[in-house]
Amino acid sequence: MREKDGTNKRWPGSGKSSFRRKRIALPTGQPSTGPGPKSCSKRFRQRHPARSPGEGTNMFSDRILAAAVGVCVAAGLVGGAFVLGQALQETRKADRYVTVRGLAERDVKSDLAIWPLKVRVAGNDLAQVSQTLEENRKKVSAFLIQNGFGPEEVVLQDLRVVDRQASEYGQSNAQQMFRYIVESTVLLRSTKVDSVWGVSQRVDELVRAGVVLSAENAWEGISPRYFFTQLNAVKPEMMAEATRNARTAAAQFAADSGSRVGAIRRASQGLFTISDRDRSTEQESGGGGPGASDPWKRVRVVVTVDYFLDQ
Repeated sequence: MREKDGTNKRWPGSGKSSFRRKRIALPTGQPSTGPGPKSCSKRFRQRHPARSPGEGTNMFSDRILAAAVGVCVAAGLVGGAFVLGQALQETRKADRYVTVRGLAERDVKSDLAIWPLKVRVAGNDLAQVSQTLEENRKKVSAFLIQNGFGPEEVVLQDLRVVDRQASEYGQSNAQQMFRYIVESTVLLRSTKVDSVWGVSQRVDELVRAGVVLSAENAWEGISPRYFFTQLNAVKPEMMAEATRNARTAAAQFAADSGSRVGAIRRASQGLFTISDRDRSTEQESGGGGPGASDPWKRVRVVVTVDYFLDQ
């Protein structure tokens, strides 16, 4: 250490000059106020604690976990936005549809004929009237069997007797009329539709034989009634045809609006109706009339379908 006088002092036994730190003597028993070596080391360790060997690895894992959580959150937001967009698109799609109707008609031939022949006899002697009625019923049965129908197809039905004098609401001219009216029905039920139709055209033969026939009702004739009973056999094909016709109509709507026909939104089936093919307008409107039932029937069905319209 250089002294104030500028001279260098050497350590004894040394050829080199060295400086000596000047020591300040403290009073005996007074502690040193300056930081010692141990105090500085302790503070350094508190400010910069030593890391364990695995601490660096744990920090790296935490960073990876945080990055993964961020990716998941971002993916969730993107997925939610996609689902919301799809839901809005489906909602708009549900509002774009067209309602159309498809018609299917088919002419079919009846497979069942029912012919009620009501025989009527009037007179003042009830026994004689009953005998005459029995004879006329036999004539009708023989007429049907002779024309190719079996006995099992001919059925004798109800017997009705009217006594005009015994009626509570008797007519004032009852004495001038026959007292008794006796009626009975001979019913023909057969699947030989063509034979029934042919025989019904020769019913005048019974009239010439003295048989008086009457209708079931005043607005009906004495012609047979024809029925089509195989509706279930034609239902599937007619439904398919009606649906195709409905789709054709929907395709026209779609073409006019610049769209294309999509899937079926809703469909409903109407009732199948069976009517006489050549029935007159008066009869179809419920006005009745003496016309005969037609062996040919027209089956008709209408379906209502809602189709989506896609862009």
